[in-house]
Amino acid sequence: MPAPRTVLLTGAAGGLGTLMRGLLPAYGYELRLFDMVPIEGEPDAITADLGDKDALREAVRGVDAIIHLAGISLESSFDKILKANIEGTYNLYEAAREEGVRRIVFASSNHAVGFTPRPGGDAPLDSRVLIPIDTPRRPDTFYGLSKSFGEDLAQFYWDKHGLETVSVRIGSCFMEPTNVRMLSLWMSPGDGARLFHAALTAENVGHTVVYGSSANTRLWWDLSTARALGYEPQDDSEQYAEKLIAEQGELDPDNPDHAHLGGHFCTNPPIWPY
Repeated sequence: MPAPRTVLLTGAAGGLGTLMRGLLPAYGYELRLFDMVPIEGEPDAITADLGDKDALREAVRGVDAIIHLAGISLESSFDKILKANIEGTYNLYEAAREEGVRRIVFASSNHAVGFTPRPGGDAPLDSRVLIPIDTPRRPDTFYGLSKSFGEDLAQFYWDKHGLETVSVRIGSCFMEPTNVRMLSLWMSPGDGARLFHAALTAENVGHTVVYGSSANTRLWWDLSTARALGYEPQDDSEQYAEKLIAEQGELDPDNPDHAHLGGHFCTNPPIWPY
């Protein structure tokens, strides 16, 4: 598929959106920015809420594809998650359908499968049983539940309306991992841009779900569906392992906070970052 020229980036003022604003133009994209808060230095950015259907439809009009990062990116009350992540994502898909946009890249999350038991982190990568992409969804938070909804919504819009989506179950996309758990889930910003580019340009994706991380030595999940899009991760969190393990210790399989993919979100009230 030819690279889309104009891409709507929702959530452009957020942490991941800010990273992608700096990286994606190098792939030839002209970004149209959308967020509920003003973006400093971007006078042409659209400042609106996902609940503003008129502004949203105007934002998607004429774009070739959408990267949907907007919404609440941490656990919150169900009412707030419902409005921003569930109703807001529905509003975006409806606007895209009405305006004839054919491809969306949806920021899903590892928390859609958070209660999945994590694989043995000490086993060599070539002998480790990685978490497959078709593992049953087991959300660990209202936030994770909203991402499960988003994946089902994407499947519905593909089956019903022919609107393609790549749902990316993002691990943790920061400049560097900040805890030992992230050593397995970290996606470098550079690899994030590579994955989004692959998701925008791969042919015949229908609705494809992929895990989003770098090629980490301590990887927990199977990146084969992401690689099938043309994604070639180039980074590895292992360069940060010695420092983080010295500070925090190794993950302990007997610790309930370490037993599942979602970490302490499966046992304790959530905190940020995750």
